[in-house]
Amino acid sequence: MKVFFVNPPFKSEYGKFSRENRSPAVTRSGTLYYPLWLIYSAAVCEKDGFDVRFLDAPASPLNEEQSLEIIAKEGDNAKLFVISTSTPSIYSDVAFAEKIKALYPDSFILLVGTHPSAMPEETLRLSEKVNAVARKEFDYIVRGVARALRDGKNPNEVNGLTYHEKGEIKANPDMEYITELDEIPFAAEFIKKHLNERDYFFAASSYPEIQIFTGRGCMARCNFCVYPQTMHGHQYRLRTPENVVAEFQYIADNFPDVKEVVIEDDTFTAKKDRVIEICKLLVEKGLNERLKWLCNARVNLDLETMEAMKAAGCHLIIPGIESGSQQILNNIKKGTTIEQIQNYISNAKKAKLMVHACYMVGNNGETRETMEETFRLALKLNTDTAQFYPLLPFPGTEAYYWAKTNGYIKGGYDDYLKEDGTINCVLALPNLSSDELVKFCDDARRKYYLRLRYILHRIWMGIKSPEDLKRSLKAFGSIKGFLFKKTK
Repeated sequence: MKVFFVNPPFKSEYGKFSRENRSPAVTRSGTLYYPLWLIYSAAVCEKDGFDVRFLDAPASPLNEEQSLEIIAKEGDNAKLFVISTSTPSIYSDVAFAEKIKALYPDSFILLVGTHPSAMPEETLRLSEKVNAVARKEFDYIVRGVARALRDGKNPNEVNGLTYHEKGEIKANPDMEYITELDEIPFAAEFIKKHLNERDYFFAASSYPEIQIFTGRGCMARCNFCVYPQTMHGHQYRLRTPENVVAEFQYIADNFPDVKEVVIEDDTFTAKKDRVIEICKLLVEKGLNERLKWLCNARVNLDLETMEAMKAAGCHLIIPGIESGSQQILNNIKKGTTIEQIQNYISNAKKAKLMVHACYMVGNNGETRETMEETFRLALKLNTDTAQFYPLLPFPGTEAYYWAKTNGYIKGGYDDYLKEDGTINCVLALPNLSSDELVKFCDDARRKYYLRLRYILHRIWMGIKSPEDLKRSLKAFGSIKGFLFKKTK
């Protein structure tokens, strides 16, 4: 039986829409994430013996007409269409699902992703032509639906579904989270067979790169983070070190052009012993000489682990610093302190790891003074790169319900992006307008990157590493218009 997985087109006239970003958008840097959660689900079905088709429309990018032509050509006899979604694109995603249903009226249309997981009934009310949505982690939900359709059983009985039935919307109990993650096929194997690694770009890494997850869930309770709250939960479930390193080996052996692995776990470094073991195996197999890698890493990471990571090929870590105000960090349940942050950056420099710092404004308790505290901290830390964005409160997160309950969100889901697909600010606080939040971020970005100290640093890094220079020039080419654009 054929199962067709679709990452649908959206705003293709403006570039590549990165749907699986934590903030989906046509990014200023040109970053395009692999549709990893859709990939893992498709790989599970393929492993189970299903004939899998996979269309990643944003990777080309393809427009709606081109995408439907491919689906019409390759979708014959497909009984199940699995369609990825996001909050900013949800109306377009549902409309595209309806067009697939028109092509294949007898097929089962299943929507997946953070948005339908957070808002299942609301999403289904958008169209009766959508059969169901999958809530939370959907690999085994999709497989269960596929098996039911293949065996002539009722797919609506699969746990984890919210579905249409006889004019009503009904919901089954949740599907249990997957605990044996080594049973999930390698993303890299699926990418090799179905996708082109050169279609994807991650601004902080060497090009081309492969993205993977080595675990699911996050033990932290940050109130804004979308994946732990809508899909994967707060229990960090892990692949074994041997399994992770085996995928590194597969990438090294099968992608001669790939230079780097991007580990996309919300917090790869949560379990020190496991990280140390992975690093040890990478060194033993010589993979540290073949592949660089980077990861997300909370600011409780210690120097010893950083040094082991550096020796194993890691060159960059990405912390969510968020704010320079301890009160704001407390308000958003970040579970970190300014002192931890400062020690972390100091240790990263000792370990010779690069740092991409993430800052965010507009959280509960934000004022002009706390935003300035954040920028002063950013200058003091002086990391290799930094990003500044207003809070985007996504459905399913505590931050969303805080903002929604207080009337701080203006507009609908399609207002989360500007017309050109770049991130928009939907947040307006009583003491800070959307325009002020955006202006602060634009000004902070410009002041940060146009400092003489920073420019000289990038030149020095480029002299030491031509690959870093190439990456920096590509990213700068994408964002230079924003850096030099005057704000009102």
